Amino acid sequence: MNRKILFTPVGGTDPISSTNCYDGAILHICRHYKPDKVIMYMSKEMLENQEKDDRYRYCLDKLCDLQKRTMSYEIIEKNELTKVHEFDFYYEDFQKCIRDIYQTMDESDELFLNVSSGTPAMKSGLLVLQTMEEYPAKLIQVSTPEKRINEHHHKDYDVVTLWELDEDNQPDAHNRCSEITCPSLQKLKKEEVIKKHIMSYDYRAALTVANTMKTDDTQNYKIYLELAEKRLLLDMSAVDKMAKKIDFDCIPVKSSSERMLFEYALCMMIKLKKGEYVDFIRAITPILVDLFELVLKVQCKIDVNDYCNNIKKKDGSNQRRWSGDKLMNTEVENVLNTAFSGSFKLGDVYSVHIKALIEHFSTDIQLNELISNLRLVEEKIRNTAAHDIVSVTEKVIEERTGFSAEKIMKMIQKLFSYTGIKVKKEYWDSYDLMNQEILEKI
Repeated sequence: MNRKILFTPVGGTDPISSTNCYDGAILHICRHYKPDKVIMYMSKEMLENQEKDDRYRYCLDKLCDLQKRTMSYEIIEKNELTKVHEFDFYYEDFQKCIRDIYQTMDESDELFLNVSSGTPAMKSGLLVLQTMEEYPAKLIQVSTPEKRINEHHHKDYDVVTLWELDEDNQPDAHNRCSEITCPSLQKLKKEEVIKKHIMSYDYRAALTVANTMKTDDTQNYKIYLELAEKRLLLDMSAVDKMAKKIDFDCIPVKSSSERMLFEYALCMMIKLKKGEYVDFIRAITPILVDLFELVLKVQCKIDVNDYCNNIKKKDGSNQRRWSGDKLMNTEVENVLNTAFSGSFKLGDVYSVHIKALIEHFSTDIQLNELISNLRLVEEKIRNTAAHDIVSVTEKVIEERTGFSAEKIMKMIQKLFSYTGIKVKKEYWDSYDLMNQEILEKI
């Protein structure tokens, strides 16, 4: 409908100030924004003024005659409203009024809110309401001609004479309207949301909120959010570039291959903390294969790659498979055949194969128990979570495997101590430490 609607409290200097003969805020906004409809919110005192001489509609009608246009009016009567200083009342009442207005609007309509008329409580109520509710409305402020607080004189008010003397009717009169925002309130509100997303490890959501803010407001920390998001995606190349640019060292394990394995484990921890149990369980197989291999290499001095071939896949990547030629007449072949009742089949390398080798070549009882338990977890629930549409909860995990999700994660952490990767205890708090540094930037 392309309508312009003005919602406005009515104040003591409306419609024209009797002390300086200039427009009050309502008349001045209507003069320069030309709304199609004006909704006036009147307290008991303002209604009494209206009943004396119809001053508000009179001046608005005169303005329409001057501008050769029409406006419609609606008056929200608040005869019971005598305690005009109570902020809470306005916040709740204005909220209802504005919601009712929006019910009558379509996407092409515009709403203007006058934050210069009315009591301080009324003005504050509109400012806070618009900021907290984020209504798509424009806040209009009107400065006084003297650039100071208006004086209010209500006795012997002559609306006809005041209209004739109104300085703002002159062709060269200055436009005293300005559109304002409450960036401090909006900024604080959005920053609190961003902080909550960071503490929940939801960096993408934090970035989404940051992208709705002014560049100047986020320049101190936005790139840190981008780095954190890339880190959770294991895009270490992007992380390295951003970390170098801002001199931000948040990755505790430095060696390339070891770093990726440890960061993968940290991502599993995040999934666990966020209650993403299906993704947590699905992530087990890739890390077990790599960890088991490292354990076999470090603890048993056997490198799986010495017994495999790399097969080129259609997508260009390599896939390792056991090599019959490399296994022939080796102890590794004998162990695998024995473990699988003489029917070990050549193919891809799986954790169950490496488990058999570790259990044979290692004399460390604790290690063998750890390997066995982790492989049991993978066997009991991982395949179900990966291939079936199922609900995976903390309870389901424990019922299927005998271990809680937290216990499974602790076993994976323990397994790192057998890999030769130097992982200090505090490294496992790496994301929380990173989060704290980002929060300090906000």
